[in-house]
Amino acid sequence: MPPPEDWPARPETALALNRMGSFDWDLGSGRIHLDEQAREVLGVPPETFHGHIDELIGRLPRTDAMRVDGEVARALKDGSEIYGVYYRVRLPGGGLRWTYAQGRIRRDETGRPGRIVGIVRDATEELGHGAPRDVDDDRRHQTTVVETTTAALAHARTVQDVIDFFKDPRAVEYLGSDLLVLGLVDSGRIHLVAEGPSEHFIPGTRYTRIDDNFPMSEVIRTLAPRFIESPEEFATCYPWLYERIRDIGIASAAYLPLIAQGRAIGALGLLYRESRGFTRQERNLFIALGSSLAQAIARAMLFDQEHDLAEGLQQSMLPRRLPDVPGAQIAARYRSARMGRDIGGDWYDAIPLPGGRVGAVIGDVQGHDTHAAAVMGQLRIVLRAYATEGHAPATVMARASVFLHELETDRFATCTYAEADLATGVVHLVRAGHMDPVLRHTDGTCRRLPVSGGLPLGLSAEFGRPDYPVTTMELDPGETLLLFTDGLVEQPGADLDEGMQHLTDLVRKGPYDLDGLADLLCEDVGERLGEDDMALLLLRRHGPATRGGGRLQQHIAPADPEALSAGRHMIRAAVRAWGARERADEIELAADELVTNALLHTDGAAVVTIRMLTGPVRRLRVEVEDRSSALPRRREPGESGVSGRGLMLVDRLADTWGVEPRGSGKSVWCEFVVTDGYREEDRPAD
Repeated sequence: MPPPEDWPARPETALALNRMGSFDWDLGSGRIHLDEQAREVLGVPPETFHGHIDELIGRLPRTDAMRVDGEVARALKDGSEIYGVYYRVRLPGGGLRWTYAQGRIRRDETGRPGRIVGIVRDATEELGHGAPRDVDDDRRHQTTVVETTTAALAHARTVQDVIDFFKDPRAVEYLGSDLLVLGLVDSGRIHLVAEGPSEHFIPGTRYTRIDDNFPMSEVIRTLAPRFIESPEEFATCYPWLYERIRDIGIASAAYLPLIAQGRAIGALGLLYRESRGFTRQERNLFIALGSSLAQAIARAMLFDQEHDLAEGLQQSMLPRRLPDVPGAQIAARYRSARMGRDIGGDWYDAIPLPGGRVGAVIGDVQGHDTHAAAVMGQLRIVLRAYATEGHAPATVMARASVFLHELETDRFATCTYAEADLATGVVHLVRAGHMDPVLRHTDGTCRRLPVSGGLPLGLSAEFGRPDYPVTTMELDPGETLLLFTDGLVEQPGADLDEGMQHLTDLVRKGPYDLDGLADLLCEDVGERLGEDDMALLLLRRHGPATRGGGRLQQHIAPADPEALSAGRHMIRAAVRAWGARERADEIELAADELVTNALLHTDGAAVVTIRMLTGPVRRLRVEVEDRSSALPRRREPGESGVSGRGLMLVDRLADTWGVEPRGSGKSVWCEFVVTDGYREEDRPAD
């Protein structure tokens, strides 16, 4: 006998014949798609269904809705791939139908659930033949209360997380009560931290004393639960409170002490509008609920205490305030990790330096514990000391690496050090395994700033690679340099490039005000959970642009007459272009004396730098740097002496002069006040 024409049956036909439909639930948006057969099984009229999960939950009896919610929450929490649950739905005619839903949970690569795809079928006949239809609703309801609440509080990390759970309007549904109150012991008083629904708050109960005649006070004093089964019992035992809740219609209540380590830390009250007798099983389940809640709150309190202590220790190791640096505005922020209570090793620093310069530091010590914080504190102080001594940026980084290597620790650190000359805008950047900084231009555009880098601090010394390349860039007036640690750009489930793109977009759209921009970046980090702390430093240069190309520099080696001639030519061209013609002879002679002294009295080369310093008074500055640590001294030559006149001439010719240590050497400088005589056509080439 040949098969029928419609053989084999199509999937939708097989599903329809067995009263089975399918659903697709997007957890992020709460949207759920039901096919036609699923809508028929659940009794959902298509014309009134708008595709949101809350519409389905509202069609379930409260106990069934809580059971479904608890089963789904459990499966999402413990990493399950599939779940199944029986429940009843209300039909348009008012009756109830038993159904069964089975869903498979779809998770992303990080394990985060995103969708549930499953089936729903009519289970009326199945339960009618294979299981009793009349289930002990009260018993099931009370058990679900404990399971659902415990599952929800398992995600609470702070006391505020616990409070937020009870402030949620759905909390009374989870707990199966009509109203709830939660109070915590605070400095010998009971602080009412959550009530629901909030419109039923009773004035005068926000703070109460433990010895007051309130049920919450009683359970905290006695460490025993209090069950009130009728309005008469409520009115007799607590007349003041009952007078204020009588209009709400409260007839019974269960007050549970929250006990941790043998002492009461708070109390939970569940209030009902109908009179009810609490069975022994219900009372035992309520006591289990109070114990579970007390553990969650005690754990959250410990977390808050340790987190506050760690954050306070971290903050004490950071600069108490940022220095006021003429010609620049600086803003810095630190935010501890929202996940995890351990202290981090992120830090920032701003270091005023001689000659209108400033050093900006951002760094991150490996690890998240007090040892990382201790290493961070030492490293910050040492790096500041090396910079203040006058060492070049590469030398500062190399010496800091050696210092960290010689500590009795296995930690390394990443770091970026920027030394900015605020007069010229020239910035020297050195990077030790850290992230590239970001530059925001005056028009608001923003870009990642590639900086050559070396190994992290500690590792470069260990592997014998102490050299750190220096990247030079110019920071124009109004431009902002952003230094930060990876906690600012790392986002769960996203790669680093996406985080950097998000950061540059945020900086580009952010406010021009530096503190406002720093606050915006912190708020953005605070909106997402992370296991890393974050530090950032913003440096903005103020003032008009320096005329004449910023600064000019020439390296002069011993016995190199061409380099010496080029240096003199550079000085002569700069003096002419920068409007200092009236003092040209004095400047050229003083510069020549400083270069000659460096070449005669040291064994190495000299670097001569000339630049214009802006401000109320324009000053031209000449610097000659060498590798000798011996400081020059002014001395009077004899009548027939042929030496000793160099510094005398510099002292007579310049308005001021001095010496600065520069790590392995020194810099001798002099300055000349000049009037405005600038001609654009005389500008020297860089």
